[in-house]
Amino acid sequence: MGYTFTLSEIIPAPPAAIYDAWVNSRAHSAMTGSKATQSPRVGANVSAWDGYISGKNLELVPGKRIVQSWRTTKFTDADTDSKIAITLRPVAGGTRLILRHSNVPTGQTSYEGGGWQANYFTPMQAYFTKAAARLARKYAGTKKPTAKAKAGRAKGQATRAKTVSRAKALKRAKASGRKPAKSRSPSPRRTRRPARRR
Repeated sequence: MGYTFTLSEIIPAPPAAIYDAWVNSRAHSAMTGSKATQSPRVGANVSAWDGYISGKNLELVPGKRIVQSWRTTKFTDADTDSKIAITLRPVAGGTRLILRHSNVPTGQTSYEGGGWQANYFTPMQAYFTKAAARLARKYAGTKKPTAKAKAGRAKGQATRAKTVSRAKALKRAKASGRKPAKSRSPSPRRTRRPARRR
């Protein structure tokens, strides 16, 4: 009978970036510093750390949750696969990664006692910190725009439309040989001076 433990860590990246890196072979390899074979398909076989870890995708919810069967070369033939369930929640400064590792063979406590920290969390923090600027550009659209941002965007679009319209009018006037009409600004209101008393 195996045992279960839960770990939690803040990773400096959006949930979507962490999810995408985890299920991509090249990014997972770069993220951990060791060769991995991953897939974004449920049912696909996966591996990590040069084959030390092997398993299968059991459940995938893009940007939110990853569930994989998980066994290492230390598991015996009598040991059934363990299971990892990763939940990704956005927080200030990045993502709270919650890892639930279940059915771990009794006696193999190194995963909970520093294995995940040394082989995943610490390398992931370094990887995503280094890639922060690139990821910010790539995942900028994952947050819902605020009302203020929407209003600013609409105002910018109206200004651009007015500029384009003015440019087209100038182009047409130039093509026809006419002088373009100047935009008139309203003249200041004149105030009548009171009549002098004689």
